[in-house]
Amino acid sequence: MASLIKQRLDAGQIVRTMHFTEFISPKLVEMACMLGNFHGAWIDQEHCGVSHSDLELMLIACRAAGVDVFARVPLLDYATIMRPLEAGCSGVMIAQVRTMQEVRNGVAWAKYPPVGIRGVFGGNYEAGFGTVDLATHVVEANRDRWVAIQIETVEAAEIVDEIAALAGVDVVFVGPADLSVTLGVPGQFLHPKCVAVLERVSAACKKHGKPWGTLSRSVEHAQKCRELGCQLFSIFGDLDLVAVGLKTLEQKFAILMD
Repeated sequence: MASLIKQRLDAGQIVRTMHFTEFISPKLVEMACMLGNFHGAWIDQEHCGVSHSDLELMLIACRAAGVDVFARVPLLDYATIMRPLEAGCSGVMIAQVRTMQEVRNGVAWAKYPPVGIRGVFGGNYEAGFGTVDLATHVVEANRDRWVAIQIETVEAAEIVDEIAALAGVDVVFVGPADLSVTLGVPGQFLHPKCVAVLERVSAACKKHGKPWGTLSRSVEHAQKCRELGCQLFSIFGDLDLVAVGLKTLEQKFAILMD
């Protein structure tokens, strides 16, 4: 169960993803992944009411569409971080981190011993529903499952070098919306304060050999991040699909809009 996202990041390549928030629909996954030229998708369990059953259904759809998938999760507890991995997510992206202890907890809950403290259960997709022997599963999961830590608070930005240095942190991911809010410049994603954090993240990841990503807020924002070495881009979401589609329809049939 190798991760295409992790493979491309390890090879220094760009990864294009989209995200699903409000429209938890296998049919939408099938359509978006067929037409969108994405390497992967992520499911938002931080802001949205995505249950574990919803997540499992979306994961089945993503696998059928041939795309890699991960979940964004809040730093609540052990089960919140571990269960998406058991269901078949290749990774988890942990939101609203503020301290190194929170980072260490997240890594420990996502990784098996000796790296972490995650408990093992073989009766799930990740472990081949009992067909993968325990020793092999532990090694493969610690190697192939990945953890991303979001940088979206002032506190996280201040310790990003320590975060990037920590074994078990595979990816650093900038959350531009919350970052702009916590920096006092809401929505100004290319404000000098925000760019300074992007530069700080870039330097930390380069220093420690870790890839980083972001949710692209505009072409200009994506270009700036790419110039700084960003590899993982979340470029579109389910709400965008609907909003852009409706707006495009209005423009296409402008002659009828009075």
